[in-house]
Amino acid sequence: MGINGIGATGYLAWQGAKKAQQNTTGKSFSEQVNNAASAKPHTSIVYMKTDDMLYSGGNGTGLSFYIKYAEDSTEDDPTVIAKGVDENGKEFEQTIHINKINPRNASLVEMTALESCMGVDKNGGLTSLPPETGMMGLYDRTNFMDMFQKQISDMKLLNQKNAVAYYQYSMQAYWDFMNKK
Repeated sequence: MGINGIGATGYLAWQGAKKAQQNTTGKSFSEQVNNAASAKPHTSIVYMKTDDMLYSGGNGTGLSFYIKYAEDSTEDDPTVIAKGVDENGKEFEQTIHINKINPRNASLVEMTALESCMGVDKNGGLTSLPPETGMMGLYDRTNFMDMFQKQISDMKLLNQKNAVAYYQYSMQAYWDFMNKK
């Protein structure tokens, strides 16, 4: 940013400020405000946790769900049912076999089910999973082990020793799960 010189946009500072105000969508400000005002309001569904639920919650995308043990769940084949609404408000229901979850290629719902069944310490928070999961949709899949590595690296860079130790602990719990298979 500059004053009496070249600004961050490559224009003279006063021209750059004027350029930044231009709308790239081709709509005037008032048109954008009117469109936003007439848009369907976003509603969130919150499932209140009951005694038979392992988990109830969601993330920043609007994904909201709860997890319960399935009626046919056994010690050898722990199985859960996840029910809720996806990031678009569409209802879903999934049956998840815990032993079949692969943390190297899992959805947020699967990892939340695994976390809940394993009883991974959440360190007083909402989850043991890295913060990036807050932007995952229902059908998004990722390598959670890589996500943990990145989070640990970021926390080391920021010299956040307690956070490093916590994410290493969490990641180790999921490594142990994979090694048991």
